Order: sequence, then structure tokens, then C-alpha cells
Amino acid sequence: MTHGMRTEVHLSPGGGGTRRDHAARCALVPLRIFLGVTFVYAGLDKLTDSAFMKDAGAGSVGDMMRAVRDSSAVPALVDLALKSPSGFGYAIALGELAVGIGTLLGLLARIAALGGALISLSLWLTVSWASDPYYYGNDLAYLMAWLPLVLAGAPLLSLDAVLRSRRRRRTGGYR
Repeated sequence: MTHGMRTEVHLSPGGGGTRRDHAARCALVPLRIFLGVTFVYAGLDKLTDSAFMKDAGAGSVGDMMRAVRDSSAVPALVDLALKSPSGFGYAIALGELAVGIGTLLGLLARIAALGGALISLSLWLTVSWASDPYYYGNDLAYLMAWLPLVLAGAPLLSLDAVLRSRRRRRTGGYR
């Protein structure tokens, strides 16, 4: 039987935890920054692209949705978007912006991450479903990247942590 070597090093004599504990608390911060910046950028990119928000024409959300309709996993979802392509474009862009800002600030982080996961899921089932092999479509990877944040939230460097700390001080407990 093999025994692992203990690598825990205490950071402070007052019981502040180990380096491993600190690393575990910080592990999701780079993922939050990457996903937050990416989704803010994606939302702003769509909102500032006049061609994208049109119902038809080169580079429009309408033409993109019509092009992927027959190869998507859920054509009914594409049909729903095609009822108002520009409305769908604005909904996706504003959703990406809200998700990105919430993720970067760590405000309602689990809800923001769930929103990001749902956006990524809908894009995977429609726009990138036909990618062959499947790993060429980035929406599945984004979906998987959101899941740790859905599960863990933003326990460090976040407005959620600040609000949680204030509640604890006010109530005198660990709620």
C-alpha cells in the first residue's frame, strides 16, 4: 500500500488554514474571471454589431439561426428564436452581459452561473450541435465550465461573500 506525503503547511499560527485550504478557496477565481470577461465581451460584441441584430442579412442572427435550424438538436428552439430573431439576439446579448457582470462581481453568483450554463446549453443544442467532432463546438466546454460555479458559487472575492459576512456579523451566527 502506498502512502502519500503530507504537504499541508499552516499559513498562520492562529488556525488560518493551510496552503491547500487557501488554494481550494481561490480555485474558482480564475474561472470566474475568464467566464465573466468572456460573457461581458460576447454581450457587448453583439450589442454593438448592427449587422448581428437584424432579422436577415449577412452576419445577422436571423440568417445564422436559419442556417443551423435543420442541423440543431432542438429545431423547435430555433423556430422559437426565428419568430423574432432580433428580439432573440437582444435577449442573448443582454443575458450574456448580465451573466458576465454577475460572475465578475460575484453577485448572485450561482444564479448568474446557472444563467451562463443555460445560455451555453441553448447555444450547444442549436448553433454548435452539428460540430464534428463534437469538441470543435465551444458551447459544450462553456457549459461544463459553468457547472463548478453553479455548485460552489463565489465564496471568495465576491459581493456574495461580503453580504454573507455582513449577515453573519448582524446575526452573530454562521448563517
